[in-house]
Amino acid sequence: MLRKALVFLPILLMAAEWDRFRGPNGSGIREETNPPLRFGPKENLAWRTAVPFGRSSPVLGGGAVFLTASGNALLVTLALDAATGGIRWRRELKPRHTHRIYQSNDAASPSPATDGQHVYAFFADFGLISYTADGAERWRLPLGPFENFYGMGASPVIAGSTLLLSADQRKDSYLLAVDKDTGRIRWKADRGHLELEGYSTPIVHQGQVIVHSSFRVEAYSLSTGKLVWHARRQGYNAKGTPVIYRDLLIASASGSDQPVYPTFQALDANGDGRITPAEFDRNDDLRGHFPTVDTNHDGYATPAEWNFIRGLGVGDYGMCGIRLGGAGDVTDSHIVWRNKKTYPNVPAPLVYKDVLYAIRNGGIVTSYDPMTGTAIKSVRVRDGLGDYYASPVAAAGRIYLAGESGKVAVVKAGPELDTLAVNDLGEEIYATPALDHERIYIRTTQALYAFGGRTSK
Repeated sequence: MLRKALVFLPILLMAAEWDRFRGPNGSGIREETNPPLRFGPKENLAWRTAVPFGRSSPVLGGGAVFLTASGNALLVTLALDAATGGIRWRRELKPRHTHRIYQSNDAASPSPATDGQHVYAFFADFGLISYTADGAERWRLPLGPFENFYGMGASPVIAGSTLLLSADQRKDSYLLAVDKDTGRIRWKADRGHLELEGYSTPIVHQGQVIVHSSFRVEAYSLSTGKLVWHARRQGYNAKGTPVIYRDLLIASASGSDQPVYPTFQALDANGDGRITPAEFDRNDDLRGHFPTVDTNHDGYATPAEWNFIRGLGVGDYGMCGIRLGGAGDVTDSHIVWRNKKTYPNVPAPLVYKDVLYAIRNGGIVTSYDPMTGTAIKSVRVRDGLGDYYASPVAAAGRIYLAGESGKVAVVKAGPELDTLAVNDLGEEIYATPALDHERIYIRTTQALYAFGGRTSK
């Protein structure tokens, strides 16, 4: 019995690491850690290492921090020593294909995944690639090109011996499962029924892969790729990750009660029945987004194309609590609650110590009852103005909220949302922090920081 326990111990330890986007199963929580309350360039700084630009988040495994980046027509995977910040290795790829994406995304937005011995990276302009902990290439799986003007956002995740990737795009979406040791495809679930892009990273629960997409939450069998259940009426452009609390799945996606965009006639300045890019860009809120409307790429937007975009997410949207289990279409039977007022846009929800949290632009953080979706309290975190792209993480009775401005607010866990500290890094933040023992790792647009004391290695 002791021998069996020793055999399984490393597996359990690796599972507890921050091995994927948002840490263990996308929860954003690593309770056994104790990161510092106050930190910055001159306080509790373990190290700072300049890294190339990328919006992907750091992951941890085997005493290393793994990142992806892009620049100079190269796709980069980095391994840094978690204790010292020294760069262990850097591997570069040339894109197999490129496509224009919106400026708020980049070629290295998906975060890598690691099992502590290997690292797995996904680049939309290349596909999947795996390296050993020492940086030796193990395998590569070319994928794409993808049709997603805003860029691909979902990160790969590991489930046992399987590597999973959700590839949501404008058409021909799919969920992919490959052998993590060989890169061979085990199954590919066609998701062509999806009507729009999605950016949410899957989670795994009781042998099912749960994917939140535009308008739907779906659960697939991890072993076969067969669709088990789905819930409709979920808003559009889902991001971050869903989270699980007891028997509920909590997911968030955008929408509105009425169309938020102008009518076709208001944009068709010359009244010729089609919208040109120049006409489209006269609207400050729409400028730069024309390619996502022009679905047939003929250089014009028709009434049908525009009205599809204008009607996105009208009706059922926001943050939902969906009872897990069931089979087939569970929309009417398993949606327990819906909150349409204070839900987050880009950052994923967080459930910690029996309270649900969400952060919105402007630094508005709200606490909820996770079983009912009822908002308890909303406050603006001190010095928290600005946009939020990083998802909240939690440990040691504290919630960490990283804003684009470079300020990281630390809020006491609990429905009252008391701000304990605001730490200013002075550099923009898009990536979600990672937690490890006494440390918090934060990627800015310029560097990767480690704050706090000991690492777990």
